[in-house]
Amino acid sequence: MHEAFLTRLAAAFEAARDPERAVAMRAYMRDQFPFLGIGAPAQKTLVRAALTGLGAPTGDDLRALALACWDLPEREYQYAACFVLRRFVKRCPAGFLPTARTLITTKSWWDSVDALAAHTVGPLVAAHPELGEVMDRWITDDNLWVARTALLHQLRYGAATNEERLFAYCVKQSGHRDFFIRKAIGWALREYARTDPEAVRAFVARTPLSPLSVREAMKHMNLGAKPHR
Repeated sequence: MHEAFLTRLAAAFEAARDPERAVAMRAYMRDQFPFLGIGAPAQKTLVRAALTGLGAPTGDDLRALALACWDLPEREYQYAACFVLRRFVKRCPAGFLPTARTLITTKSWWDSVDALAAHTVGPLVAAHPELGEVMDRWITDDNLWVARTALLHQLRYGAATNEERLFAYCVKQSGHRDFFIRKAIGWALREYARTDPEAVRAFVARTPLSPLSVREAMKHMNLGAKPHR
């Protein structure tokens, strides 16, 4: 299945290549990756077309497809893999998590990591609660993208968020100096505030957090919380 998909997708992506736009897209991503120059709406249309008639993929299909897309140079292929994984994440077994980690730690940047955290890792942990123990290890991982994934994996959980785990993760990484971790703490708290704003207010008030984390956490709440440092 994955070979047929990639053959179709490569032909479609090549036909849609826009070298001028690719320069701007690469610059926006700080020259981290080469691009074909295909915008997000067109990407999704082409991916859907490439999937047409191939049937529902198995977990093995999804693993092979994602890894093959990650091997290709242009960033749109990684976006395509993230889109397919999001669409078929319910077909991924618990054993898919190591593959997700490989994707997170390869060609790592916020665009792919955040998509995988919220739409692949998050649903996997929700479907297989035993994977929460893996997140408990990931939060202190030396790889900042793995730790960021642990912070963000509950991003779409809403009322199903494990508040104790979320707050504990934020505390564990509250002293991290990297922008992407501090931003993730605030983002995770801000999203949970949509469900329980009072809990987030109380947590921010009692917890030493960076100014960036506080700003992000309180962005949509009328509370002048002052950062601890």
